[in-house]
Amino acid sequence: MIAVVVLAASAAPAGPVPAAHAAESDRSVGSHGTFGVYRDGRPVVVPFRTGRDGEALVTLTVAAPGIDWGTPGRESAVLQLLVDGRPAGDVVVFGATPTERAFALGALRKGRHELTLGYAADRSSPAGSVVRVSRLRTETIGTGDREHAVAANAPVLYGRSIPGVPGGATGPFQNAISDTPVLAWYQEAPAATAGHRVLTYTIVWTNEDGGTSTPALMARWGRTTDIEWAYRVEVDGRGNAVPGTAYFQSPDHGTKLFAGRYEDGHPLLQTCTLNNNLCDVVDNPMRFAPAAVERLVDPKKTAREEMVDRHPWVYPVMTAEVRREGRVVADPPADTTTLIADPQDYLYAVIRKTTSAPPPGAAGWNGVAIGVRIKGDPTLYRSDRGRVDWSLQRDDPAATTVRLPHGTRASDIVEVVAIRTVAGVDPGSTITVNGVERAFLLGRDDRPGRAVPVRPKPVTLSAAAPEAVLYRR
Repeated sequence: MIAVVVLAASAAPAGPVPAAHAAESDRSVGSHGTFGVYRDGRPVVVPFRTGRDGEALVTLTVAAPGIDWGTPGRESAVLQLLVDGRPAGDVVVFGATPTERAFALGALRKGRHELTLGYAADRSSPAGSVVRVSRLRTETIGTGDREHAVAANAPVLYGRSIPGVPGGATGPFQNAISDTPVLAWYQEAPAATAGHRVLTYTIVWTNEDGGTSTPALMARWGRTTDIEWAYRVEVDGRGNAVPGTAYFQSPDHGTKLFAGRYEDGHPLLQTCTLNNNLCDVVDNPMRFAPAAVERLVDPKKTAREEMVDRHPWVYPVMTAEVRREGRVVADPPADTTTLIADPQDYLYAVIRKTTSAPPPGAAGWNGVAIGVRIKGDPTLYRSDRGRVDWSLQRDDPAATTVRLPHGTRASDIVEVVAIRTVAGVDPGSTITVNGVERAFLLGRDDRPGRAVPVRPKPVTLSAAAPEAVLYRR
């Protein structure tokens, strides 16, 4: 059972401004108790109570007037959260649109506590002066809950401070303007020992400054955010980590035994590469603890990208970052490996497929591309842009995008087809496309727009029949 506590004001302690007094001095206060945290003001303190021992989470809605993630020098305002005086995490606020966010506050004992919210001027863009906070509430996952193990073993991530970041994001606060960690979730699988579970945590960054090129990300992964598994551990029947089972994703997408520090059972990791792989040595001042209590239940049926769809505010942040970093042009050349068209010009889709096993020793592989036709245009627009290495090889639910002419609307799409591709010598595999989980274009606000109703019956592609219609209007 999760105890939910809506925060209320209390008497003013000495020092920082309590939430009640901050709200009284803020003319924009509404029925939800909005208050401002000011660059030149004192931190705001919000008292709260936990009904029992457990892992605490906070959900709050934030907005920063004058901030725009897509504009250099105006990228973000950063709040620092402290619980009972100890750092809990940084909240990077991307703009003036109120956005609900959720963060872990760590292990707390039953009783009264204080959440302090301070404006971190040292890591904020100069354009902002206030972060408006509303609908702030806490949850406590008690030690007796089955979900407690999930919250209690979730990693805490520290920021990146390495050279060579595009757009001049250097120094210890570069994650305040580039590749910010924004979401986390977990997967669960049975362990070899009866009653034990293996928990795997995944983190989403707003972009990746290194690694896969931007057009390849759009073709092969259907996004420009970066999604990486971060930490994996086996827990016993009481939710305790089993010694020697903790691993993390190390540089070059390696898997390494965790040998770093823990904080109340939470492993401390740090982003240490341009493609957001991790190290278990921590020395950066920025701290990120997005709540990791959402679960990806069945990775064979749900793409990781669909977990991001639950939080559509991530899409405007994703698109603003690639535009700001100069990776978007109106008409990218056909052979580009660095540039994309405007993110609103793409159909975003997720497909499920099954590939038959190739014969032993096969030198090539078969993949799938998605093709789209629009009314009044005979062109077949392909997700792989004619490059077989940008087609979809994996059989997990796979996200991709198809670039369409600027201004295309969902209602303009008259046909969607699946295309079998061949890399190297054709091994002769058949591919069954089992379904299209979702398909949409971004709206003018860069959020997912009206769905394209692609719900095909399963179709099988082969060397003799390499193309099949998934949707026709």
